[in-house]
Amino acid sequence: MSTMRKTKGSGVMPAVMTFWNADESFNQKETERYIQWVLDCGAHSLSVTGSTGENISMSDDEQKKIIECLVKFVDHQVPVYPGTGKYSTAQTIEMTKFAQKCGAEGALVIMPYYLIPHKRAVVNHFKKLREAVGDDFDIILYNTPRFCGYQFEPIELKELAEQGIINGVKLADGRASYIQGMKHYCPDGITALYGHDYEPLPAFFAGADGWLSGLPGIFPKFCVDLFNLCTVQQDAPAARKLWDKMQDFIDYFITYSNNDPHWHEVFKYVLKCFGFDAGLPRMPLGDLLPEEKKKVDALLADMDVTIKATNLIK
Repeated sequence: MSTMRKTKGSGVMPAVMTFWNADESFNQKETERYIQWVLDCGAHSLSVTGSTGENISMSDDEQKKIIECLVKFVDHQVPVYPGTGKYSTAQTIEMTKFAQKCGAEGALVIMPYYLIPHKRAVVNHFKKLREAVGDDFDIILYNTPRFCGYQFEPIELKELAEQGIINGVKLADGRASYIQGMKHYCPDGITALYGHDYEPLPAFFAGADGWLSGLPGIFPKFCVDLFNLCTVQQDAPAARKLWDKMQDFIDYFITYSNNDPHWHEVFKYVLKCFGFDAGLPRMPLGDLLPEEKKKVDALLADMDVTIKATNLIK
């Protein structure tokens, strides 16, 4: 295995959605139109077929078809990281090697979930994956206690990076302190991506190399502007002022939410408001209730005109 190195992609890495037709088949044309809009808004990298992309609802053949289609569509405009993780090590290797064959720069690999394997087994899972794909292919570990029931601490991730097993980590715990921990234990040898939607500012000022989550997939230009204010211009007052325009929306679907409506339902509706035929999430999720749509309409109406203008499609 190789020594530590960062991923080829970083910066704002929207976890993009997958659009479905009314019969829940893949709406390729509209998904591609949406992805091009995200790229035109300045995204630095992309993640497809992840949690936001509803990979858990896809058959293996369908997931492969969508990975192949979207990697080909992007055509190296930016690095692409398909979500390829499964519980099974063999299935994870199969899906990841397929993404590699399609030309993806790397993969976003969720840790084995549901049965909550012990960490020694999970480390071996990622070792086997690295052996299968070789040293040049990026592996981003998706560190998400919400979906997996456990997570790796920064000092544990340092060991995986030092062995060359992973090149990046999506820190989906949401707390900026995890970014701070990564930068303390592994300052230069791993790409540390903030992996939630509610604390990007402190995460960026703690040294996050990027932002991999769902919010950049619906407000890509806003998120790029915020990232640049924090990391390039290092203008904390301006960044706080910009984030304040998003706070009420974040509070609606995260801070004070009981997960009803679900964030997938909210995001798909926002994209419809921006002019996309986004469809609905696959069942068991569905459409927002009329009163929920009115609430989202009001939140969007209250947002600064520059946020809406930079996100409306042509």
